Amino acid sequence: MTTGSGSNEPKTSKGNGWLSLPVWMGIVIAGLLVVLVLLLGLLAVSIMERRWEAQRPAMVVRPIAQWEPDNAVWGQNYPREYESYLKTRISDTKTKYGGSFPRDYLEADPLQVILFAGYGFSKDYLQGRGHYHAVEDVAGTARIAKPFQAGTCWSCKSTDVPRLMAKMGVKEFYASNFHDLAGEVKHPIGCQDCHDPETLKLRITRPALREAFAAMGKDIDQATHQEMRSLVCAQCHVEYYFKTDEKQTLKNYLVFPWAKGTTLEEMMAYYDQIEHKDFVHPISGAPIVKAQHPDYELYLTGVHAYRNVSCADCHMPYRTEGGVKYTDHHVQSPLLNIANSCAVCHRWSEDEIRIRVEGIQTKNEAAKLAAEDALVKAHFDVAAAVQAGAKPEDLAGPRKLLRQGQFRWDFISANNGMGFHSPQESVRLLGEAANLAQQARVETARLLARLGVTQPVAYPDISTRAKAWEVAQGFVQGQGVKLLP
Repeated sequence: MTTGSGSNEPKTSKGNGWLSLPVWMGIVIAGLLVVLVLLLGLLAVSIMERRWEAQRPAMVVRPIAQWEPDNAVWGQNYPREYESYLKTRISDTKTKYGGSFPRDYLEADPLQVILFAGYGFSKDYLQGRGHYHAVEDVAGTARIAKPFQAGTCWSCKSTDVPRLMAKMGVKEFYASNFHDLAGEVKHPIGCQDCHDPETLKLRITRPALREAFAAMGKDIDQATHQEMRSLVCAQCHVEYYFKTDEKQTLKNYLVFPWAKGTTLEEMMAYYDQIEHKDFVHPISGAPIVKAQHPDYELYLTGVHAYRNVSCADCHMPYRTEGGVKYTDHHVQSPLLNIANSCAVCHRWSEDEIRIRVEGIQTKNEAAKLAAEDALVKAHFDVAAAVQAGAKPEDLAGPRKLLRQGQFRWDFISANNGMGFHSPQESVRLLGEAANLAQQARVETARLLARLGVTQPVAYPDISTRAKAWEVAQGFVQGQGVKLLP
């Protein structure tokens, strides 16, 4: 049977193959081809534009001097990096336990007034703001003494420091008066602290780190680029002390205590060997080492260091803008930039990541406060033994335990990661701090019993910063408070 002209079958193109498809389908395919060609054209244009933009960072607008301290001068050649760096001016960002907000640790935790009694940190202890504020923050802290404070205190605060070291000499810079250098230290932490001005390669500008590696028998110049992304941070975010040695003509010379290694036990062994102390506690008489901010050393014990994740990977992650990949110089908590930091490796939601991190930090905070409570009571227990007539030789053991315990607590407390840089190591050290403090209390309790004291120690009210300060100052002035009935 043939089909007449009135058939309902669709019209097709003549011929075989794809030409036999329905006319409407051919039109669709043709349209798609046109769209594809247009998209390919746009892609080609975009690629050419991105290639051009990718060349721009290498174009030197203005040559940079060897020790150029002004970050704005560097910014003319590297505008993306500079603009992101300027965001460190922001000082109102908070995380649950950190951020860039100048949190007052003494107001929030009056126990620290007692733990640092007689030392500068009992006067003023604020969470640091962004790098942009480094100069004004160190100049304004109540911890800076007058009329003399070591010039060493400028070491990690300004891009002017390498220039001054080259001009004055390293030893002379350290031995100078902080206040005498104030007129020459103007520029906060920035570009030339970490970068070579000609190549932009990461470099070490602070001799203390180079000397610390040499003391360990290591050549820092053999470090890989990925290692350098942490080592430039390790120029400052470390434990340190000021060494004075007349025979070596050293005064307030900056030293990282790594000669025996970078673990807490190795650094404590170093300090014990040289009999170093930062202050003698006015309540207990214990020789105390004040931990600074050993972020790098603690990081080395954690899983991120083990996996070769650098400090910059989390705190200064890469960004891509207009086809240009660059490092975000808005140094901040990864919790404020989860998508570009944590989420690069961890395939969880931002909420899940934040919950996990804050969970670790909450456990760290609880362990920290427990250690503080035990340490504070141990200081007062030893003071009570002194009031009961104990001799220095009787208290040598408890004081040594306090020295060991407080350094462990402070090693974690002073860390900017709030326990996250190495969760297991943080909990271990805080647990040891509490245990050592309790050992000191047990030994002191036995001593008090031998001295005829049967009543418990009457701990003073230190529930607020003001009350804790008053108690601490009493001991500083040699009067103290009555701790026994």
